[in-house]
Order: sequence, then structure tokens, then C-alpha cells
Amino acid sequence: MRITIGLVITLLLGWTLLAQQPPEVRSIGGDLLAVLNGDVERFERGMQTLEALLAKNPTDPSLRVLHGTGVFARSGVAFEKGDMQSAMKLWQSALDEMAQAVQSAPDNIFVRARRGVVLISATRSSGIPPAMARPLTQSAVEDFEKVLEIREKEHTLSERSTHQRGELFTGLADGWSRLGNPEKARSYFERITRDLKGTVYEVKAKAWLEGRPEAKEVDYFACSGCHVE
Repeated sequence: MRITIGLVITLLLGWTLLAQQPPEVRSIGGDLLAVLNGDVERFERGMQTLEALLAKNPTDPSLRVLHGTGVFARSGVAFEKGDMQSAMKLWQSALDEMAQAVQSAPDNIFVRARRGVVLISATRSSGIPPAMARPLTQSAVEDFEKVLEIREKEHTLSERSTHQRGELFTGLADGWSRLGNPEKARSYFERITRDLKGTVYEVKAKAWLEGRPEAKEVDYFACSGCHVE
């Protein structure tokens, strides 16, 4: 399997959406995003800062899920270099760390959204084998279902931007489709056509509903910018 730097970029786009996190966490984002320009050294410096925060707050689920995201990015870099042994170790470590964060804070929207974004993005890479993609897709769908459940219970879904709602619904629709549940997929794609008229999400949803060949491409529903939170 070969995971490219393009996947790492996708995984790290979410760092620009840390506005609701403490200032010390937000400040790490710039260093981590340096990997987009190939500056792995600066990225690792950001990770070290995050690890120092974790040492002081080892049970903080937000820090834990963010660190897991960074470790996942490390695995992408290792895949790109062809270091499969290190890549797989980092891959599993990242999954375990993000799972721990979710287990400790199952109703934390930030934690759920961050893991869901990372996992659904990973499954949209043509380099990932189906056997590895399926459990990631299942976890991502569970995360997005929880985010939607909380938002609807709190009546805050309508407060989210078109982009945020579009990515959430698309993640659910695409995820359920690839898990072999077309009924649930259809319900979310149809919801997109009702709630997000005139957007790129409606265009893509209609492509799936009409059975167009492009909607079957693994990366067709890849995020067009940032993510659900």
C-alpha cells in the first residue's frame, strides 16, 4: 500500500479549524501545517509541543485525538518514503490513540469530528486496500452519526456553515454507500438535495442518486476544503 503526501495534506487541513480550542493548542497548527510544504522538521517541532502538553494533561481527549491525527500524518510520510514497517506501526498507533480519545469522550463533538475526518479521508485514497478501508469507514460513520445526533439534539445543526453540513452529510452518505447500505446512503444523499440546494454537495449527491459512473470513483466525494467542525 502506498499513502501519498496528498493524503497527509487532506488529513491536516482540519488544523485550520481549531478556533474553539485553547490558544496554546491553536498555536501548534502553524507548525503542523508546515508539512504541506515539505517542512517535516517544523511539523515535528509542532508535534513535540503537542506531546509536551499531553505530558501535562494525559487524559485530555482533544489533545489526544489531535496527536493521533499527527501520528497518522507521520504514517503518511513514512508510506511516501516506502518505509512500510514504520508506516504500519505509526498507522496502528494513530488509530489506537484516536480510539482512546473517543472512548474517553464519546459525546465530544470535536473529538468525534476530528477522528471521523481523518478516517474518512484515509478511505478515499486509492492506495488503501478494501480490507483496511472498511473498519476505518465504519468508525468514521459512527463518529459522524454521533456528531449529527448531538447537533440535532442541541438544535445547532442549522448554525453550521453550508460547507460543514455538506461535509457531514456527504461523509455519512458516502460512508454508508461504501459499507454496502444503499438505503441509508440514499437517505443522506436525498437530504443533501433538499437542504443544500444550489451547492456542489447537491451536484455530487445527484450524481450518486442518478448512478453516474463518476460517483463510483473512490475519491469523488473527497472534501473540497475543510471539515465538519
